[in-house]
Amino acid sequence: MNKKGVKLLVDSLTRSAKHFNKSEVECLVNLFDTLVARASSQFAGAGFDRTVFRDTLHSAFGMTDDVVLDRVFSTFDKGNNGCITVVEWVEGLAVLLRGTLEEKMKYCFAVYDLNGDGYISRDEMFQMLKNSLLIQPADEEPDEGVKDLVDLVLKKMDYDHDGKLSFADFEKAVREEKLLLEVFGPCLPDIKSSIAFEQKVFRATPK
Repeated sequence: MNKKGVKLLVDSLTRSAKHFNKSEVECLVNLFDTLVARASSQFAGAGFDRTVFRDTLHSAFGMTDDVVLDRVFSTFDKGNNGCITVVEWVEGLAVLLRGTLEEKMKYCFAVYDLNGDGYISRDEMFQMLKNSLLIQPADEEPDEGVKDLVDLVLKKMDYDHDGKLSFADFEKAVREEKLLLEVFGPCLPDIKSSIAFEQKVFRATPK
């Protein structure tokens, strides 16, 4: 892309990914170019694949859960073509690093809604919790412990008692108790790794 094209892209992204200033967007575009260079060439420089995305989130934010990482990839990959474009990259990071509570709720809900039907079902909760719970009591069937937890979550968050969570249920629960935002597994970077990432990527930019 020529300089004029890059400038237009940066201007456009500064408007759409409203949590970053222009110089920060430039840094994220540079990082994107580095990641694309590392990716296989199947996307002809248009973006990078799931493997590069997962490696990047793993090294930047310590995200290790494969199921969660796959779902985060899907929420970034708005075009649903297996490739993260520069627009998807910058707009996705805007929510991940600096999103409002509203934006983060929508993002987390989308990650947990495995089949994209607008609800987090009992089965989806079970899958997510089973993956994110590392320690199980030795004397109990592991699945039983997860089922108990799903029941507890539904009791607390399923306001309309239909046995699944709508976004309205999820939003109401999170507004009452912020810790429930990542109830089914860590899909947002912690503050420490967010700050470290920003310092590393944005350090060359004047504030």
